[in-house]
Amino acid sequence: MPLVTITVRKPKTAAFKSAVFNAVHEALVAAGVPATDRFQRALELDEEDFRFDPSYPDLKSERNADFVLVEVLFSVGRSVKIKKKIVHDILATLSREGFDPENVMICFKETAWENWVFGGGRFIHT
Repeated sequence: MPLVTITVRKPKTAAFKSAVFNAVHEALVAAGVPATDRFQRALELDEEDFRFDPSYPDLKSERNADFVLVEVLFSVGRSVKIKKKIVHDILATLSREGFDPENVMICFKETAWENWVFGGGRFIHT
């Protein structure tokens, strides 16, 4: 169960956030995540609460107010090859939507399968 969090500077339209959510979800589904396994949240922060370097480490174009930080929390076990495919698919989709790929940062976080409780206190992976 991936949990996707996007962090952006205020204000962003629903269409902007949906484009990112959809790109991430499509990439995860292509990597084997069930289509109905969709848990996403957006954090919209004021400029003083979301700071980032405009060019670190070696960007071809500077980050701007449309910078998107994508965090994907999922269970351990996906290979680097799969993670690279997910990144490629996300950026390809967002590029077609008019996003600058240099303005998108993606971070994968992994947790053990037994750390997921989907509801009702049920540990379905133990």
